[in-house]
Amino acid sequence: MSETLNARATLDRLWKPGCDFLGSEVAILGGAMSWVSERHLVSAISNAGGFGVIACGAMSPERLEEEIVATQAMTKRPFGVNLITMHPQLDRLVDVCLAHNISHIVLAGGVPNSATIRKVRDGGARAIGFAPALALGKRLVRMGIEALVIEGSEAGGHVGPVSLTVLAQEILPHIRDVPVFVAGGLGRGDAILSYLEQGAAGAQLGTLFAASEESIAHENFKKAFLRANARDAVTTVQLDELFPVIPVRGLSNEGGRNFARLQGEALRKFQSGELTKEEAQLSIEHYWAGALRRAVIDGDVETGSVMAGQSVGMVKEVRPVAEIIATLVEQAVDAIRQRETRIHAPS
Repeated sequence: MSETLNARATLDRLWKPGCDFLGSEVAILGGAMSWVSERHLVSAISNAGGFGVIACGAMSPERLEEEIVATQAMTKRPFGVNLITMHPQLDRLVDVCLAHNISHIVLAGGVPNSATIRKVRDGGARAIGFAPALALGKRLVRMGIEALVIEGSEAGGHVGPVSLTVLAQEILPHIRDVPVFVAGGLGRGDAILSYLEQGAAGAQLGTLFAASEESIAHENFKKAFLRANARDAVTTVQLDELFPVIPVRGLSNEGGRNFARLQGEALRKFQSGELTKEEAQLSIEHYWAGALRRAVIDGDVETGSVMAGQSVGMVKEVRPVAEIIATLVEQAVDAIRQRETRIHAPS
């Protein structure tokens, strides 16, 4: 028993900077997933000792306000809001968050400008940003960002080209003046522990929570997660650099295969003069419109966008959020205890 208590104390010391920054019991953030990270899942994560984050996505200020108020009715613990920096009403969204005393605002989907960061901080909230490279991480810290998330290509949804394993080695040794949270492909507590020992302050997880009991995702969506292996979570393909496609990781399905065919057809029509370059690009960009909602809400997992990280292979059952978090903590504690046993074992 004392070994387990000592191991838990070690874990608590390792992620104390993250817990202190978030105001949570454990330094585990919920990844902001459109249509999924809403009042039910966000409040469940915070109530379980983690830190839930509302995915604002394309919400209007009025819709975001409604979601914040509903979430606050379901939890008295802190939670954050993820805002897309390219949103045309970003300033108003920040105002809504500040008016409702949101403690942390995550600025995602691009590089936030200094004015937005200053607005968040002057309003009394903490500003969190994403750093896909060391140089950008340092720049964001100079601009006033108070914490960073480094997300590897193993993650679900829109991803960059670099794995978390490499990003952690590139960034964690060099950014120590703000908390850095790791994300992408995380499905076990012992994996989280390995990054904490490298200097991370905590971890962000999405895929495990998307398939939780409290997630409002359709039963078909969750069943697709249960059937999937890591290799089934693939990124969308760009056929020609003439028409750039931001890679999105999700489960391989007919929708993804149709998207590849659509790109080929758009390229052919552009080359033949049937479409202008702008028309061809728009036809590609509009393909996925509403596709995530179709999968998450309507349960269309064949033609919809079933966004999932490579950790989907570790989703074996639909469980309550509190149980998921407790398991992650238990796995990390067990890993510490077993390591200490190995280190001190007689030769």
